[in-house]
Amino acid sequence: MKRLHAILAVVGLALGLSGTVLAEQTEPSQTLFINVNVFDGVNEKLIRNANVLVEGNLIKTVSAKPLNVPGAAVIDGKGGTLMPGFIENHAHLMLPGPSLPAMEAGATWEDLAIHGTQMAEMYLMQGFTTVRDAGGANAGLRRAIDSGSILGPRFYPSAAFLGTRGGHADFANYTSPPGEDTNFGRLNLAQEVDSVADMHKFGRNNFRMGATQLKYMQSGGVVSAFDPWQLLAGSPEEIEAAVQVANEYGSYVMAHSYRKEAIITALEAGVKSIEHGFAFDCDIAELMKEKGAYITTNLTAFDPGLLDIPAVKNVPASLAKAKSASATFAGYVDNMKRCPAKRGFHTDCVGSVAACNIQIAYEKHLNNSFFGPYASLVAMTSVGGEIAAMTGDFMNPYLDGKLGVIEEGAYADILILDGNPLEDFSVVGSGDKWFDAEPRPDSPETIRLIMKDGVIYKNTLAP
Repeated sequence: MKRLHAILAVVGLALGLSGTVLAEQTEPSQTLFINVNVFDGVNEKLIRNANVLVEGNLIKTVSAKPLNVPGAAVIDGKGGTLMPGFIENHAHLMLPGPSLPAMEAGATWEDLAIHGTQMAEMYLMQGFTTVRDAGGANAGLRRAIDSGSILGPRFYPSAAFLGTRGGHADFANYTSPPGEDTNFGRLNLAQEVDSVADMHKFGRNNFRMGATQLKYMQSGGVVSAFDPWQLLAGSPEEIEAAVQVANEYGSYVMAHSYRKEAIITALEAGVKSIEHGFAFDCDIAELMKEKGAYITTNLTAFDPGLLDIPAVKNVPASLAKAKSASATFAGYVDNMKRCPAKRGFHTDCVGSVAACNIQIAYEKHLNNSFFGPYASLVAMTSVGGEIAAMTGDFMNPYLDGKLGVIEEGAYADILILDGNPLEDFSVVGSGDKWFDAEPRPDSPETIRLIMKDGVIYKNTLAP
């Protein structure tokens, strides 16, 4: 059942079925889920012994009473939890690694396309029906997914990382002169932006290349070559220029921001999505609420084993940066509990598909470990749907329904889990190990059904 509907659609096209034949099916297909307990993405209390009717690619009815729908395909959920598909808010599907310098030196578009295709399918089979790419992917991967050419989630690309010379988007070789063309630049994975005029040019080009939002690299990083994590890159005018361009397209800016000063500058400039945001505190929470902003954070940054990562411990400069950053950002989890903000799920993996599969499962585990099951599920569903909606009416490719919720009129992006994640969070497919973990299966056994856009890609509920 994993690919049944997608394969049937492709077979129909291959056999040359005429438009007349296809047009005869005037009524949308219906699927009725019975015997399920519904987590709607918002409320902590489950709707017990519920029935959910899908018509076409949208949810038509959610009812605690039996539904009589002649002709509908009936799926017995066997008492499992029906919930929205997971939403990943910070991924890099087109960055295969093994390192940024290696990709700058030798990656071709074929390497990136093959990796992106494999990552897209992996994400879908791990239960993610929507992914926001935080830099490196243009519109091609989304077109391939949406056309049915490859399997994958709904896809919101940011196109090229935008950042200053020497900043976190500068992946050029060490001796590369300023302004020289780079491999990342040629493939529109990253662009050097050093003025308001640059921001206008490359921001507009990103939307031209299919971006649904813009990604600006405001702070530095830990394993990157040239930038201290404390970096405050870009003037307020440059960040405001990014926001201006995004507003022209009815969309928004997401900013890679670490320090408190960086986060506040970004929010004051109109940035709507703070990425990482490790210096988060109650002052920031208050300003985020005032500005209607969101935060997404890779919780692996707070993992005790972070300093043992080879890319960190084997590079003295990176190890020093990691130790400094860990000490500075130690208050994040407590501050988020004390002054909760709208926080989305965020993995931020660059590397092989197998390694990212493990990291995704571990990120799920850390969410529950730090914030508990309910807050984690909301971060993975309805908050992600709200972030996706910020792309607006022009650039959002998915406007027919809401994402991240189970309600009438929402997209039929649905999972059925073998158990109640509010009581046993492991049923979402989490894993409690990271670098020493065994390879993970293509799809967790506890995710019994995966539906995206009304199409079933996995179903192990059938007798």
